[in-house]
Amino acid sequence: MAPSIVQAAFSALLLVHGSAWASPEVSVIEKRALVPPSTLPGKWKYYGCYSDPGPRTLSGSSFAGTTMTDESCVAYCANLGYIYAGTEYSQECYCGNTIATTGAVAAVRDCSSSCAANATQPCGGSNRISVFWSGTAPTAGPTTNQEALGYGFYGCYTEGINGRALATGTDVVGGAASMSVQACVTACSSGDFTFAGVEYAQECYCGNAISNQAILAPEGVSGCNMLCAGNSSEYCGAGNRLDIYRLGYSGSSSTITVRSSTKATTTTSVTLRTATTTKPSSIIKIISTTTSATSAASTVDLPNGWKYAGCYTEGANGRALTNQQPGGNTNTIESCIATCIGLSYSVAGLEYSSQCFCDDYVYNGAALTSKSNCNMPCAGNSSEMCGAGDILSIYYTGTLTVYQPPTAQKTGLPGSWTYQGCYIDNVNDNHALFWQNILTNNNTATSCLNLCAEYGYMAAGVEYGDECYCGDSSALIASGSTKAAETDCQVPCSGDNNYYCGGESRLSLYYWTGTPLYVWHKPTDYTAGSYTFLIGGVVVPLVTTTGINGKVTFMEKFGTGAPNTTGAYELDLAQLSNFTGAWRPMHVKSDIFCSASITLPDKVGRQLNIGGWAGASTYGVRIYWPDGTPGVWGVNDWQENYQELALLEGRWYPSAMVMTNGSVLVIGGEVGSNSAPSPSCEILPRPAGGYSKYLEWLERTDPNNLYPYLFVLPSGGILVIYYNEARILDESTFDTNRTLPNLPGSVNNYLAGRTYPLEGTAVLLPQYPPYTNPVTVLVCGGSANGNAEAIDNCVSTQPEVAKPVWTIERMPSQRVMSCMCALPDGTYLILNGATAGVAGFGLATGPNLGAVLYDPSRPVNQRMTIMANTIVARLYHSEAMLLQDGRVLVSGSDPEDGVHPEEYRVEVFSPPYTLNGKTPPSFTISNKDWAYGATITLSNIKIPSGNLTAVRVSMVAAVSSTHGNSMGQRTLFLTVNSCTGPATGATCTVTAPPKVHVAPPGWYQIFVLDGPTPGDSHWVRIGGSIADAAGLGNWPAFPDFTTPGLGPVEAGTGN
Repeated sequence: MAPSIVQAAFSALLLVHGSAWASPEVSVIEKRALVPPSTLPGKWKYYGCYSDPGPRTLSGSSFAGTTMTDESCVAYCANLGYIYAGTEYSQECYCGNTIATTGAVAAVRDCSSSCAANATQPCGGSNRISVFWSGTAPTAGPTTNQEALGYGFYGCYTEGINGRALATGTDVVGGAASMSVQACVTACSSGDFTFAGVEYAQECYCGNAISNQAILAPEGVSGCNMLCAGNSSEYCGAGNRLDIYRLGYSGSSSTITVRSSTKATTTTSVTLRTATTTKPSSIIKIISTTTSATSAASTVDLPNGWKYAGCYTEGANGRALTNQQPGGNTNTIESCIATCIGLSYSVAGLEYSSQCFCDDYVYNGAALTSKSNCNMPCAGNSSEMCGAGDILSIYYTGTLTVYQPPTAQKTGLPGSWTYQGCYIDNVNDNHALFWQNILTNNNTATSCLNLCAEYGYMAAGVEYGDECYCGDSSALIASGSTKAAETDCQVPCSGDNNYYCGGESRLSLYYWTGTPLYVWHKPTDYTAGSYTFLIGGVVVPLVTTTGINGKVTFMEKFGTGAPNTTGAYELDLAQLSNFTGAWRPMHVKSDIFCSASITLPDKVGRQLNIGGWAGASTYGVRIYWPDGTPGVWGVNDWQENYQELALLEGRWYPSAMVMTNGSVLVIGGEVGSNSAPSPSCEILPRPAGGYSKYLEWLERTDPNNLYPYLFVLPSGGILVIYYNEARILDESTFDTNRTLPNLPGSVNNYLAGRTYPLEGTAVLLPQYPPYTNPVTVLVCGGSANGNAEAIDNCVSTQPEVAKPVWTIERMPSQRVMSCMCALPDGTYLILNGATAGVAGFGLATGPNLGAVLYDPSRPVNQRMTIMANTIVARLYHSEAMLLQDGRVLVSGSDPEDGVHPEEYRVEVFSPPYTLNGKTPPSFTISNKDWAYGATITLSNIKIPSGNLTAVRVSMVAAVSSTHGNSMGQRTLFLTVNSCTGPATGATCTVTAPPKVHVAPPGWYQIFVLDGPTPGDSHWVRIGGSIADAAGLGNWPAFPDFTTPGLGPVEAGTGN
């Protein structure tokens, strides 16, 4: 009988058409409280529940074992001289003398895992540690300096790729042995740099941008752990790690830093030329002159080709010549021209007796004035005139070009962009447009607008010279932004100082005014679909799988759920009104936390689950043979025996896929919880001698490649998508046949990823007869390291074409930890997840309560429809699963964030075709074992519309849903050859897919559609002879595993 906690604790909250109600007859039974021991040695006492997100909150010695109690951990740490002890995840013990800054106090209830050897005591939880303290005060140790001379600590960063994160290496007073944060900041400040960084204890670097793909260190602040050579009380980075400080930064990266006026007026600073510069835009109005030399320079021996242009005023809104050089007491016409020639400039200017400037052009509308205004003798030769106050004596070679003063770019804009004016930003410290890019050397209206349009944004703005923002006009209006004076937007663009790019907290704003870049459909009737409560759950599932017996299996991780569950249950949809009968308890022997599941192509559709959380669980191979029928419980259970049947390598977060030869590919993962990668693949059933192949690209991209997406391609090969990369593998050797272009990320971070922990979701789009068109893969959502801004787009490509290109389509909202479910009409439901953060316990915020329907039959960028909302937050560990009646089962959510509950409620989402009021079609089928290319007869087909020409038939592969990965997913439409007889009982023939690469061997739901409306499906197998050739039905050959044998699908198998 099902555990009583289910009915007692979770039937009370029911979601019916968007509202919740509680039954007064139900009494709530709480999980028993865990109590820390009150008697500990010496002054030791319980200190609290802390997060342990990695690196470790307690970083000293550790051990693990099944004899774990809080007392045994305290004794272990005390004997080693530590002042802190902590227990975690039932059987782990950690020691330390400090609590890492990454560890934060968590809710007591978060430490909900009981100790392995004492079920009444708390031993932490997942990423939660129960901490005990000896009473001894921690020794004061080194810290990260938070501020020095107006520069705030900006983070521990990796070094750049193929170049420095901060470009300018700098000496400090006293040399490397005197290195401290203040010494480095002093040196960078004197050079007028925005950023300062200390590295490897004794190195100092400066810059005005963080360059070369440097990012926040994945391990956090703890990665910068080397003491400063000149101050052992503070840290100065580490090997390939910098503690970076930013001028004016006060700890909030979401607020623009207020810079000094000298920073804003970049054209007044002294710049020494080191390389040729980009020529100004030819769009600006110019005045070209070829003035001959005048008597003012007649006594000066000019270099060959050089001429005197005359006496010019300084620029109207900035320097006429932007590159000042050392002049001083020796400044003469000859020395200044020589300096400019040496730096490859074609224009030289002398001002105020001792100043020398170089450039290739004259800027800011500098104007020719009376030669008598250049009346100050040169500091190095009193017989020569070197300009005056705000007056330059200008010399040049070639053609002298004078540019008018900068202005906001209003013409020559790309696409259909239109200038809107200067607008206020940062009202109440909120950006008017969400997505920010810092383009230190190349920000222009053109570059910013092109970038925003590429990612589907129709509002864009440039700010403070080097900042580019993308977003929506609605968000700008909601932020409170209003129009400001044009004179507020007068900071030159970093990429073209002939134009202005906003100002301090001021946007030069542009709107896309042409044909919309995207269209989101927003129905208000039944076509928005609906969420409804289905049943209260018994577990918070980690994996759900559709069974060919018409039921759904739920598997849960250990440690965070109800204490008296069995680890696995089967939901009988025919007994929803009988709570106890609806949930059949099953059992697993090891922890399936972050494992993978698929349905095997054997003749009974067994379910395979592999991998797990730690120790032996990571090697786990678990098999279930679905039995029973709707309304009648089966008797089979999960079978596993680690001693007999195990993976070759431990795998946490792996993926699995049935290959074209009927065997199972297992790929990726890590050897255990937040541990080293398992950068390899292996095969089940295990070939003679075993088989495991090292995959360099998995090791290189760990930990951002977990739960990679796997697809068999119709033309051959296996498509793998991991992190932000994709490649096609040879299906025999698993060598790389071809590497695809990297997936685009978000508009401000091309390093954003799509697989766990930057978790998005992926599917293959439908295949249609004759199955010769290249298949399309769709990947939606995801997130980024560092700022953890969730992605708000889908990308798609055709991996089989010669030059695949990723197409970007904006989604209506940001989404990470999302799910995507294939529907029988060829559309896809995107749902669940959060609007910010990354996957993991307590690492995401802002539940995304809305669903989106993606319709590939519509034009690109018009495929998304905003669907109904739910009231149930579905965050970390949620699932979406297609049922046989065409609805989507929605389950799970285990965020462990102290805000949102462990979610036991099970919902269904009803797509529009279930709500259109039309009677669904129905059919029967006797042949449930299909050969490739065979002609199949569907009988007793009832088509309520009466239109047999509108009949369509689709097949949707069996799926296991976990962590945004729909393992096994595939949708095909079949050729309907003919339909004869009356619409109340017709007979139709269809043609099965032609080959194994189009439809890999396995079990599929077959749907008959009357126009847009599908009826209930039937399960069939295709490719059974291939599965038999691989001997899958006889595997594994151990006496404690039940195997179905080989041969055809037997009558009565499959619902």
